[in-house]
Amino acid sequence: MNSEELAGQTALVTGASRGIGAAIAESLARRGAHVVITARTAGGLEELEDRIHDAGGSATIAPLDLTDGDSIARLASAIAERWQQLDMLVLNAAMLGTLTPVGAIDSKEFNKLLTLNLVAQQALIANFDPLLRRAPAGRLVALSTSVARTPRAYWGAYAASKAAFEVLVSSYGAEMRNISNVRTAILDPGGTRTQMRARAYPGEDPQSIKDPALVGEFVARMMVDGFDSTAYHALPKVMAEA
Repeated sequence: MNSEELAGQTALVTGASRGIGAAIAESLARRGAHVVITARTAGGLEELEDRIHDAGGSATIAPLDLTDGDSIARLASAIAERWQQLDMLVLNAAMLGTLTPVGAIDSKEFNKLLTLNLVAQQALIANFDPLLRRAPAGRLVALSTSVARTPRAYWGAYAASKAAFEVLVSSYGAEMRNISNVRTAILDPGGTRTQMRARAYPGEDPQSIKDPALVGEFVARMMVDGFDSTAYHALPKVMAEA
């Protein structure tokens, strides 16, 4: 069901070519937001853009590699030139890496994981901070994981990157609280039917966990209702249809 609750607002969703990122973008677009969708490859973004347009929504694709800091700066400049502000920033893009004991973590892969899951996220916040501040109510939602707060064997590399990411987002929220209208939130989507989940739990029945669309609807409702910094939500593996 489409609405105009977010009409006139612009959102940027990272990691939007599939899964949770795509679902969030579709949910925001259904509520009238113009959604800028980004991921490394154009194919999935083009399919998502078509779905959004077919449903009466509005989207712009921006294929880019988030590990290239210059590309983030160029995207921020392009959005500033076209819309002057950014109402919503959804930090969803992430890399799982290899699940392995801490002593066996491959340093090259670990550096790559930290670059995407942490360094690129700081670059996104830094480059879009001025645009979020220009919005009447800038909102940032960061997608995280339960292992960031409850460490688990073999998940050390991914969990460490996400724990640091949560601290980064929470610190930014605290900095913004008294000097701007920007607010931040952290969302642990819980078990969701995605490619990353299938890699982490290859024996799991995908039908036993929720569809990404339910996470998308939850985030869209957060954006409509607003939140205080730094709100934290953790969703269950099974949710009733919205």
